[in-house]
Amino acid sequence: MSIPDVSAIPYSGARRAEWQVLGALSLPMLLASLGASISNVALPTLMADFEVPFGHVQWVAIAYLLASTATVVGVGRLGDMFGHRKLLLAGLAAYGAGSAIGSIAPSLWLLVAARALQGTGAAAMIGLSMALVGDAVPKARTGSAMGLLATMSAIGTALGPSLGGFLIAAFGWWSIFSIGVPLTAVAVGLVLRALPADRIRAEAGGPAGFDHAGAVLLALSLAFYSMAATVGGSIGISAIFLLAAAVSAIGLVAVGRRAKLPLVDPTTLRAPGMAAGLAANALVAAVMMATLVVGPFHLAGAFGLDPARIGLVMSIGPAISIACGIPAGKLVDRVGTHAVAILGLTGISGGSFLLALFPAEFGVAGYIAGIAVLTPAYQLFQAANNTATLKGIAPAQRGAISGVLALSRNLGLVTGASLMGAIYIFAGTHVPVAEASIAGMRATFVVAGLFGGLAAVLVALFRRRPRAEE
Repeated sequence: MSIPDVSAIPYSGARRAEWQVLGALSLPMLLASLGASISNVALPTLMADFEVPFGHVQWVAIAYLLASTATVVGVGRLGDMFGHRKLLLAGLAAYGAGSAIGSIAPSLWLLVAARALQGTGAAAMIGLSMALVGDAVPKARTGSAMGLLATMSAIGTALGPSLGGFLIAAFGWWSIFSIGVPLTAVAVGLVLRALPADRIRAEAGGPAGFDHAGAVLLALSLAFYSMAATVGGSIGISAIFLLAAAVSAIGLVAVGRRAKLPLVDPTTLRAPGMAAGLAANALVAAVMMATLVVGPFHLAGAFGLDPARIGLVMSIGPAISIACGIPAGKLVDRVGTHAVAILGLTGISGGSFLLALFPAEFGVAGYIAGIAVLTPAYQLFQAANNTATLKGIAPAQRGAISGVLALSRNLGLVTGASLMGAIYIFAGTHVPVAEASIAGMRATFVVAGLFGGLAAVLVALFRRRPRAEE
């Protein structure tokens, strides 16, 4: 799509149109993160209502993550071919349909299928919202726009558990899914009103340009990898899933070499610094997942906090994210992506090392101090890295690259949930029970600090400073 030439519009009118577009893109970002965070609080209730074990009910959460991870690049590429606005609307429709089906699902497995449909819609909502920023906002303000989207994502993540708990207590578990229907309808109305019709570009390849085989193989490889990391159940089963992921990935490479228009243009991925930015994005996501996976166990095991107080402490990080998102984006616009990315990664590494040391010395206050350093640094990196990755990308590849960016984050989250949890458990098995949580916390966040440092080195060495920032 193409936003009308703002040079022909009075300044106040151009900025008003720009903010209307950003408002229309913000709600899909919020809904996508809300869909991921609102369901976890319902798992105990679903276990009781459907009379199933936890191993079955956890698929309500996993299906959403698997579907969004496996399809995010494919839907981005479809957006490049058929139009970013059109695919965003299709994603909202899928999300809304999944919400409606989930709210009336008579069986657990229909609910799981509805969650997969929601996750597929969320993939389009995340990838296409970021892609549309490049059309809606001048390059000089792209960082601020990315900061706004990051803020909306953080709001959705923070709002999910509290909103879900309230709705379940007041109306029942079905309400956490039905709430998505009217919210999706509002989002559709905003997109239809604020975003002009798409202009399909010839270089996108048209309907015949979609790499169907590549999309299937990519989805399979990502799904198998995610299953190996999250639901393997044993080393043997995980190894089988990893082998299946590797075979699918090899097939993807072979198919991509023969495809006239592969899912993502290899020359784009080989652009200076692109691989470094994507790798850093995955490493940082793994670090942030460690706070979500290990944090609650440490707060309970080391300090004896009850669920209510754990929830209160865990809400501090998202609250800081909400406050820092837009300022981080503005700093990117003023200082440049390279410097802010390095600053953010340095803070992520430093905050991780503080989490490894401070809680043992200063208790809950030490944990909060580490989070207070880590979270703003994360927002700085996200705003800078998202802006740097999408700047200069041709419109015909913007949806696919947005999908790859979201994919690298999802893979980091999946890997972090598995790896960091395993480190926490392993480190605590060789010490007295009273010290197990402290030892696990220390080992986990030393590794997290090394991840942050590695990401900083990658960006510093391989992501060249753009000339405009020099």
